[in-house]
Amino acid sequence: MKPLEGVRVLDLSRMIAGGVAGMLLADFGADVVKAEQPATGDPLRQWTAGGEPLWWKVYARNKRFITLDLKSERGRALLLRVLPQFDVVMESFVPGTLEKLQLGPAVLHGQHSKLVILRISGWGQTGPGAARPGFGTLIEAASGFAAMNGERDGPPIVPSFPLADATSGLYAASAVMFALYHRDVHDGSGQVIDLSLFESLFSLLGPMSAEYAVLGRTRTRDGSRSKNSGPRGCYRTSDSEWIAISGSTPKMAERFLTAYGLGALLQDPRFATNESRVAHALELDAAISAAIRERTVSENLAIIDEYHLTAAPVNTVAEIECDPHWRARHLIVDIPDAAGRPVRMHNVVPRLSATPGSIDWPGGALGQDNQSVYHELGVTCDEQRELASAGVI
Repeated sequence: MKPLEGVRVLDLSRMIAGGVAGMLLADFGADVVKAEQPATGDPLRQWTAGGEPLWWKVYARNKRFITLDLKSERGRALLLRVLPQFDVVMESFVPGTLEKLQLGPAVLHGQHSKLVILRISGWGQTGPGAARPGFGTLIEAASGFAAMNGERDGPPIVPSFPLADATSGLYAASAVMFALYHRDVHDGSGQVIDLSLFESLFSLLGPMSAEYAVLGRTRTRDGSRSKNSGPRGCYRTSDSEWIAISGSTPKMAERFLTAYGLGALLQDPRFATNESRVAHALELDAAISAAIRERTVSENLAIIDEYHLTAAPVNTVAEIECDPHWRARHLIVDIPDAAGRPVRMHNVVPRLSATPGSIDWPGGALGQDNQSVYHELGVTCDEQRELASAGVI
């Protein structure tokens, strides 16, 4: 038995943040019913690689798929009719959209007082900027993340994957569980979760505000170097591969320098302490770069393994798939789609010993579960045919 069996979620969200949250809940047994606009569906279906909607197949895994037109009066009436059979509703519309549709929290709670309502947005549900467009790239720029990423003399860098959305999806799944625990264990009410992508990512960036209050300055771009410890960074090998190094504790930094024949640097006042190594990171980088560049990646890894150094190769997914450690842990699995074709994806995270999650199917076709889901919700076959004819589902 999965831990969330018996929890039913109506997912009205679109794209990544809600997709990740729903995926996590579904992996651990929640019945996540993904409701999409008829004919068009979630835009994530259009993110294709090799002609396949791989993002959709991964992030929509383990969910069921129905269509529902909330822009129509009958669609809204149908939602309110079936709402009491759900524990959670997830949405990621621009703030105020649900209210314009006459489906705001007051209306939903009037129909179902124990309902948990998860509202995902770029900037939050309140405040003068709430209605601005809120895509993850904008959040990664505005949150301070991009300003501190990149080389000193280079441009700010935003990540090449949806970091703000994925981070928010993790927070969202946790928040839903907090709210359900309050409701079901403490006999509490339903409630609204106001989750902004900006606040999710900002919270992960460390004590930036505390540093600014104390030092009166903001963090600057410094490549892969750390403001807290050294050495740290990515270094090229003689065969044009890369090694990442983290000397996060003085002991590990000292062990690294000694293993590479650079122990004499520890007698130099510029490198004798963690604080001095951070202050002279460029000079330290030059010495380490030279040492790494003298050796192939295999030769570097031999030293790293022999001395148990805190360093690792910079892998691509190709190397990860061949790694015996991750093969043994079944990090990556192939899940057949409706046509029997394998879809490769990351396995369930985290791993629970007594009630583990599982992946039963990848993301499916638009509206493929209309008949079974609406039947479970009390909508008769005749009603379904009439609603489909009218474009409501």
